[in-house]
Order: sequence, then structure tokens, then C-alpha cells
Amino acid sequence: MAGHSQFKNIMHRKGKQDAKRGKLFTKLIREIMTAARQGLADPAHNPRLKAAITAAKTENMSKETIDRAIKRGAGNEDGVVYDEVRYEGYGPGGVAVIVEALTENRNRTASDVRSIFTKNSGSLGETNSVAFNFARKGLIGYPATAASPDAMFEAAVEAGAEDVASGPETHEIVTEPDALGGVRDALEVKFGAAAQAKLGWHTVNTIPVDEATARDLFSLIEALEDSDDVQAVHANYDVPEDIMQRLSAA
Repeated sequence: MAGHSQFKNIMHRKGKQDAKRGKLFTKLIREIMTAARQGLADPAHNPRLKAAITAAKTENMSKETIDRAIKRGAGNEDGVVYDEVRYEGYGPGGVAVIVEALTENRNRTASDVRSIFTKNSGSLGETNSVAFNFARKGLIGYPATAASPDAMFEAAVEAGAEDVASGPETHEIVTEPDALGGVRDALEVKFGAAAQAKLGWHTVNTIPVDEATARDLFSLIEALEDSDDVQAVHANYDVPEDIMQRLSAA
């Protein structure tokens, strides 16, 4: 599997995430509040908010909880403003890692992220130290059951997608940033709402890693994703599918 996909990782570790639903909901609510605060409270006119609501619904968050988060964000009811911050570094095997976070305390989050890298055989770098390994793209995710690979490929390309990768568990569609909304809406008509639709980092250069390195790398990624402030982790590894299956089953 080339490159870390947050959507693929969610699908692989769904059981673990179910056990941590409270923490996951906190992150989703934080994203909804930030999207509502930075744009309109109407998801029809706020693509980021629409994507955040879609992600929340995928995790079975109730409509009441979603609506309450939108109101809190739009009205700044709790007085908390979350800053968007990005960290870059290297994981085991020299794999490039980008961490995206939402935080009300930059110093705390920077310290936490640095500590996680250090404890998991990684090192935190400067801004733009690894970004050249990635491109900013629109990323759309569907479970494999949404459509056949051929049907998804045909529909995505017709809608203007740049690339489509289908696997045993997921379909991943890549678009240019300004085409994300159009492709998402076109696919929604045919296949329903996507499980993920957001701007993110798509790997350009990948690094092959063996099973031992992959195990250490995934420990780093999981520790980062377990942080309350971290919203997404991207890494440019390339792991053979048979190794991925063994690690996922462990």
C-alpha cells in the first residue's frame, strides 16, 4: 500500500476506533466548529463544513450533536478558537510525515507532537522540510461496497477526477483542489455521500519499508492520531499489501 491514507487507516482499524468513539467525536466536533466559524453555517455554501458533517455522519454522530456543534462554532459560544497548525518530520525508515492539528494551545500541541515523534523513533523537522514529498489535493473516499472499481473509475473520471485507486476495502479518488466540490457532488448523485471528502496531502514520492519498519511506523502514526489535537496524519511509505494484511490482523 503506497502512502498513508487516513481513510484507509480508519477502515483498517474500525474496531479500535469504535472503542475510542468519544475521542473521535471530540475531533469531529472540533472540525465542525472550526468550519462553521471560518465560513457560513450552511453546509450547502461551505464545502469544508459539508465534508465535516459527512465525516461525522459516517461515524453515526447524531443530528442533534452535529447541529449543536455548528451553532457553537458559528456563534463562538464557548469562546474557544482553534488554530490550524501543521507539523512535519521523519518517522522510522526515513518516511516523511505531515501532521495536521486543531488546537487552542500551540505550545502544548507542539510539545506533545515532538514527544510522540521522539518516543517512536522519529524526529520533528522544520516547516516545509518534508512537504515536497506531497501535493495538496482533493481527497474523496468511499467504502469498496459503494460501487465496482470500474463503475467508480468511470464516474470519477467523467466528473473530472485526476486519479482513482480501488482496493479490497476502499475507493480513493484524487482531484485538483478546485475540482473537489464538483467531483464530490457528481459522485454523491450516483453513489451517495462520500465517507471522506476534503483537501489533504497526497503522496508524490514514496519510500519502501519492510515489515519491522512498518510496525514501528504504524505505532508512530497511531500515537499521533490518538492525540486529542491531531486531525490527520500523512506519510509517504510504500508497504506491500501482504505485509499490510498481516499488520492489520495483528
